[in-house]
This record gives sequence, structure tokens and C-alpha cells, in this order.
Amino acid sequence: VEVAPLSERIERRVEAKRGAAVKAPQPGGGEAAGGAGLRASGGPVAPGSERPQDAVVSSGDASCVSQNGTWGVERPSLCPLPAARSDSAHQPSGASPETSPPPKKSKYSQKEREAICQAAWQRRKEREARRRQQEQEKERKRALARMLKAQRPGECHKYLTVELDAVLLQVDGGAQVLSALEAANYSCVVVNQAIPCSLTWRRKTVSLQMEEGDEWTEEPDVLVLLRLEEFLSMEAQGCAAGQKETLESYADRVMEKMPGKFLALAVVGVEAYFRSPRAQSKKGLQQAAASQEEKQGKQRKRKVKDSVPEITRLDVEEALVELQLSKPVQVSFFETWEELGEFAMMFTKAIAEAPYKRQQENTEFPFYLEKGSCGGVKVDPSGKGLLEVWKRQIQQFNRVSLEMAEAIVSAYPSPQLLIQAYSRCSSEQERENMLANIPVHRGDGVTATSRRVGPELSRRIYLQMTSHDPDLYLDFTG
Repeated sequence: VEVAPLSERIERRVEAKRGAAVKAPQPGGGEAAGGAGLRASGGPVAPGSERPQDAVVSSGDASCVSQNGTWGVERPSLCPLPAARSDSAHQPSGASPETSPPPKKSKYSQKEREAICQAAWQRRKEREARRRQQEQEKERKRALARMLKAQRPGECHKYLTVELDAVLLQVDGGAQVLSALEAANYSCVVVNQAIPCSLTWRRKTVSLQMEEGDEWTEEPDVLVLLRLEEFLSMEAQGCAAGQKETLESYADRVMEKMPGKFLALAVVGVEAYFRSPRAQSKKGLQQAAASQEEKQGKQRKRKVKDSVPEITRLDVEEALVELQLSKPVQVSFFETWEELGEFAMMFTKAIAEAPYKRQQENTEFPFYLEKGSCGGVKVDPSGKGLLEVWKRQIQQFNRVSLEMAEAIVSAYPSPQLLIQAYSRCSSEQERENMLANIPVHRGDGVTATSRRVGPELSRRIYLQMTSHDPDLYLDFTG
């Protein structure tokens, strides 16, 4: 069968359809059809010309007329032709409703659509609420981590500031206190305090609420430097009752100006004063005054006391005892200003770590179990750890200490060795007392003691290792 080319087949089909269109009768006569420039399919003809511009072809074929009147074959996508009109397009506007497509019925009613919208809005609202809650929880955890970090040792000093009174730096040795604090990387500021020569502390607050701006809280501690001259004069006034300011009245005045504070007093040079020749001369003069009293009477004694006040080490200790019994005041003596600087640094460190230590004490359980005593013993494939397991088994007996278990394990490093030792014994009595003479050492040095395992524990271990009775009572001695 000979197959004609595609172009030739299309040309033949177009010629056949064109001839059928010419032979078909046109309504209104040939002139009307030819003059109006219409074809059977209703294709338009250019006015004043007999050559067609477009032609309607069947589905699947496409042909276009060129400008010179020749027919050419084109691809269907490049020749847009109007689709054939359906019968419904020629129907009048008043056509029967049976021929028009029925209106689509809505899938949901108005109330159902409103309920669906409300449910979707509610779900969206819940998602937004959950998202906000998750963000708040994350922010709270981050703030809690920052707060805990600010309390840890090594970090807490960054949030603490030491306030030193300006008068302290004018005192001999006050600059050494400031240098010691700065050497320990503490932030220091010089201010005018209500009490001269005092030190107070402020802490930067790190709270769970993230608010802009820094909040500072005053620490409930104050350290006051009491100069040696002032301290001795207060002691002297304390010896002469009813005159001026005493040590107790000074503590009352400080606590009145700084209510709610825990007062700590520091005095430098008291021991050096007692060792100085001046103090020794005063002591000799007091002894001379006592001898003169015996000769000249009580009047001479009062004059000597007025000229040389009796301030001894015993007087100072008695005054401190009375002060600490009546007032919550701590008094510390230092020989040099370097010691006072170290004390101020240690005092500041204790204040900085106080919140962390209080938190550690406020845990649910004030005690904790050591990791080695509450957990099991890990044994690796090489057998490392079996000796510790054997020692733990010995410690499970009643009234067996760690030292006794170590002594038995050092003599028999495994249960199999102990069983073999029992098998070599000739009598039951020998087996029961085999471990009795093993020495047990406790302590080191002068406190070291030594004892034996004893026959009672030896018998219990023997029964445990050799008996086949599951109901045997090991502590039975009868």
C-alpha cells in the first residue's frame, strides 16, 4: 500500500470539503451568500473580495489562507479558528429553563460554614496561644539559667559592688584595703557613708522577668573600721561608767543609722598596743598606783585612775563578751593593714557566694549519697571491678565495717579462693575459725588501732559460703 505524504493528504481533504461547501445550498440565494462573503460554516469573507480569509475545518485539521489566495498547511496551534457554534448559542434569551444547566447546590449551609470558620479561627487562636506559651517558657528557662549562673562561685563577684566610705581612704592603711579588693577583681566605688570608715555591698539583681535597666539590692552587712584610738577611748569610758560613748553605745548608734544591718567591727593594732613599751609603762604605773593606795588611801587611788585609765587585755575581753551577749556584733582584731585587706576580701567573697550556699542548703534533701555507695560496681570484660564486688558482698553482713571487709578480701581476693581454703581444713571447727585471726587496722599515725575479725564473723561467713539451707539464720549462735 502506497502511503501519501501528510501534506498531500491534508490538501486532498481540504479540497474535498471546499467542494462540498460550494455545492451546499445557501439560505437566501447564491448572491446573498456570495455577496455577504459567507461560507457554509459561516466563515467571514473580506468585503470587496471573493477570496476567503479564513475557513472552518473539521476537528483535527487546520488550514489557513495566505494573502495571495493560495492554501497552505499550518500547524493547528498556530491557526486559531473560532469553535463551531452550538445550538444553544442560537437560542433566544427566552429559551426554556429545561435546556439551561441547573444551578449548583451548595455543599454546606450558611450555619455550617459559620461553624467551620469559627472552629478554624478557634484552632488558630489555640495555636497562637501555645506558641506564645512555648516562647514564654523558653524565655523563663533562659532567665532562670542566667540567674543561677549569676549565683555560682566564679561568676557571682561580677554582680557585686563594694562601697567604701571616703574617710576610709584618708586613714593610714585604708588604701591597702582598696588595693586588696581590686586585686581580687571586685568592683569598688567610693561614696559618703552614714558611718565613717565603713564598707557596704550592693548586688545586681538578675530576676526571671526580663526588664530593661539594672536593679540593685543592698546586702544586709556592714563592716566598720574602728581606729585604735577610738577603740581604746571607748574601752576607757567603759571602765569609767557613765561617761561619754562606750563600745555598746557606739554599736547602738551604728545600728540605729543602718537598720536591718549585721554589724562587724574591725580594729587594727590592738596586740601591738599591748606589746608596746607605752602599755608596759602604763601597767607599771598602775602597779605603782596600787602600792601607793596601800600607803595613802583611797583618795590617792582615784587621782591615779583619773590620770591613767586601766585598759588591760582582760578589760578588752570582758567588754567584748558583754557586747556580743547583748548585741549581734562581730569584733575582729588585726595586727597589720594587710591582714585587714585580706579579711575584707574574704568577707566580700562570703557575701557574694551567700545566695548560692543558701540555695544549696534549701534543697529537698539536706544530705546526699556518695556515688560509690549508692550505685553498683562496674565490671569490664577484663575482670576489673570483681574485687570491689567481692568486698561489697562481705560488707552486706551485719556489723561489718569497710576495714574488716578490706582485711578479709586482702587475705582471700575471691570467693573461689575462700572455698578452696575451707576444703583444705581438716575439721568443722577449724573452718569456722579460719578467718578469726585476720588483723584489721583502723586509722593512721597515733590514732591507729588494730583488732581481729573474730570468731563470730568468721563463723557467719563460713555458713554463708558453705550452707545449702536457704532458711539458715546466720546470727544464731546456739
